[in-house]
Amino acid sequence: MTNAFDRNEKTPPRERPGLITALPVARHVANCLGKIAGVAAVALGGSRARRADGIGSDVDLGIYYQPSNPPSVEQLRHLACELHSGDFPPEVTGFGEWGAWVNGGAWLKIQGFKVDWLYRDLQRVSQVIEDCAGGAVTCDYYLGHPHGFHNHIYLAEIHYGHPLLDPFGILAQLKQRVSVYPSTLKTALVTKFLYDASFMLALTAPSARRSDVFHVSGCLFRCAAATIHVLFALNETYFMNEKGALNTIESFPLKPDDFSSRVRDILASPGKTSDTLKTSLAEMEALIAETRSLANAALS
Repeated sequence: MTNAFDRNEKTPPRERPGLITALPVARHVANCLGKIAGVAAVALGGSRARRADGIGSDVDLGIYYQPSNPPSVEQLRHLACELHSGDFPPEVTGFGEWGAWVNGGAWLKIQGFKVDWLYRDLQRVSQVIEDCAGGAVTCDYYLGHPHGFHNHIYLAEIHYGHPLLDPFGILAQLKQRVSVYPSTLKTALVTKFLYDASFMLALTAPSARRSDVFHVSGCLFRCAAATIHVLFALNETYFMNEKGALNTIESFPLKPDDFSSRVRDILASPGKTSDTLKTSLAEMEALIAETRSLANAALS
């Protein structure tokens, strides 16, 4: 059977050496995982799945399981020890040890590659897809995600992920469910994050007058992150995480002029004095206003 990755990959191998050399490792690990009872599917995710990787990029493998029949953690640890080539024993967690969203996994080094295992509860993934299709969006404070973990990230993982092991066709079914960007999700994200960006901006004005660099800088990031969510939704593109998101905006047809460079300028030097901080807020206000105009036209 032709692998989904092979069908979709269009870039010549010589132009993507990091990805090509990592793929056999990913497939080998997925096949090994498939021998453990309870591993329902394995997908290549992260930057490699989105074709945004470099030679040193991690190999992220989503390990999907049914909560009623999870794989044995001991067997996962045993396999990790067999595959791992690092100087120290690998860390392999139980289910739920990393929280509700990234609910466990492992950090390994295999044949020179950093390989991450990330557990995914299929029941929860399916429910989140249904929630997002109905316009229910959430965000939780989470390590590794400066703006928080948004529930619609699960849809991005399914959409962009490349099944390496899918004997029951579970991932294929989930990918079909997210093949079209839900219009209700689009409206919900645009509405929520335009409000969030405007609210944070208004909240920050008094801090700028007091030259509170710490508070203003944090709020400017929140404003930028919220506006980025709006633009991803307007362009019907699933949002994976903050890494590389600003660069991705440049490929969108719907965006304020020079959006990425303007955000970089604001965040790179928000200012130290009241006047310079207020200037940064004014520049952010203009970006939000331009994004709102695009949203009003697109959703009218």
